[in-house]
Amino acid sequence: MIVDYTVILPELIVALSAIVVMLADLFLPRSQRRALAYLSLLGLVAAFIAVIVLRDDNKSGFSGSVVLDGFSLFTSGIFLLVGILTVLLSIDYLELEHINLGEYYVLVLGTISGMMLMAAANSLIVIFLALELFSICIYVLAGFERTRDRSQEAALKYFLLSAFASAFLLYGMALTYGETGSTSLPAIASYLKGHVATGDPILYAGLALMIVGFAFKMSAVPFHTWTPDVYEGSPTPITAMMSVGTKLAAFAAFLRLFVIALPALHAHWVALIWLLAMLTMVLGNLAAVVQNDVKRMLAYSSIAHAGYLLIAVYTARGDGSSGDGVPSLLFYFVIYALMNIGAFGVVAAVGRTGEANTRLEHFAGLARRQPWLSAVMALFLFSLASFPPTAGFWGKFYVFQTALQAGHGELAVVGVLTSVVSVYYYLRVIFYMYFRPSTDAALPFTVPPALWTSLIISAGGLIVLGLWPSGVLTLAQHAMLLH
Repeated sequence: MIVDYTVILPELIVALSAIVVMLADLFLPRSQRRALAYLSLLGLVAAFIAVIVLRDDNKSGFSGSVVLDGFSLFTSGIFLLVGILTVLLSIDYLELEHINLGEYYVLVLGTISGMMLMAAANSLIVIFLALELFSICIYVLAGFERTRDRSQEAALKYFLLSAFASAFLLYGMALTYGETGSTSLPAIASYLKGHVATGDPILYAGLALMIVGFAFKMSAVPFHTWTPDVYEGSPTPITAMMSVGTKLAAFAAFLRLFVIALPALHAHWVALIWLLAMLTMVLGNLAAVVQNDVKRMLAYSSIAHAGYLLIAVYTARGDGSSGDGVPSLLFYFVIYALMNIGAFGVVAAVGRTGEANTRLEHFAGLARRQPWLSAVMALFLFSLASFPPTAGFWGKFYVFQTALQAGHGELAVVGVLTSVVSVYYYLRVIFYMYFRPSTDAALPFTVPPALWTSLIISAGGLIVLGLWPSGVLTLAQHAMLLH
């Protein structure tokens, strides 16, 4: 049997880059470990080029357990962008925190490859293996600052709660396999078309358990309690990667599983998604209002954005028709990646050694100390708040439009109202930067070139998408679930 490795070529390039970085670390002195970051960037860029080259391919491999289609390629592109921005944020951060160790980049590359594989998975087994691959890497990365108690606490909390959620997911998959007799998503779909047993308690139990497992990774309420503490305690570049990557991986796998394998049970699982979306939008925004730590506020903000993304999941059909939430979700995720990683990048710059300077008072007078940094932070916050004509506005506009086209105006109404609430806590940071005088806690600092590069890419991408959103939206519309 001939194995077609091009099906997982982007994932292979990232995984091989991790091996190269690990071997190079053996021969490089600590003073030259910046070179490992550049090797990592080279691997990520090479994988991105592979995604572009394979953009018209549509095939499966490894006995149908992995697919290469528009959806997997589009999501892989976002993961690679997240990886590139994370590495750029990390270069000077690691030196400042005295944790410039080669295994950091190996783990980041391992995380990205696992996320990419999860989006391409066409089997329950591959979904779970990919989930564990990137989760194990993030467990270590969350606690990478070994001398900080908060970092160790974040790693322990994430490990324990994530392992618990993974057990729910695995048990749900086991029940689904037991009822359908297959782990292949197309085979499960084929079986359910002719064997949907009304009131099958085992299948419905498996469905509920899998939703719990995915909802944890999405940071959806009420499975969100780990998010603020883990985001606050983790190294800021890792927080930025987690806030985008783990969500997208969970949403991508959820769409493949529920839209492709379980459409026959749509009426049974869609109501749970409606409830999760409502709770997540409301509680995420209300909790963010009372936060005085910017990093923690952004954590609750990411929870709220998971609610907006769940609106797209609720309307997802994967057929490209009017009211299908898949294109709007993919488009929103490109924007969300740029504005969220950019905002956390500014927090990393202001926080400095030990990340002790992440409260609102540390942003006071930032416009006078770092006018360009405050300007890009304002852009990220305006976009997060969805002010027109920012890219964030277009992201939410298409999600809410999809909900209206699908006949679910109540979701759009709640989304708009909670977005209005979010304006308060986003503008509060801008008010401190521009209209509050600097305090003794607000010390002068410089922004390293690599971090600036990450911020410029993020800000530039948001400006382009805000002015010309149609190009990426068209790509998202073509990146449909084809298997």
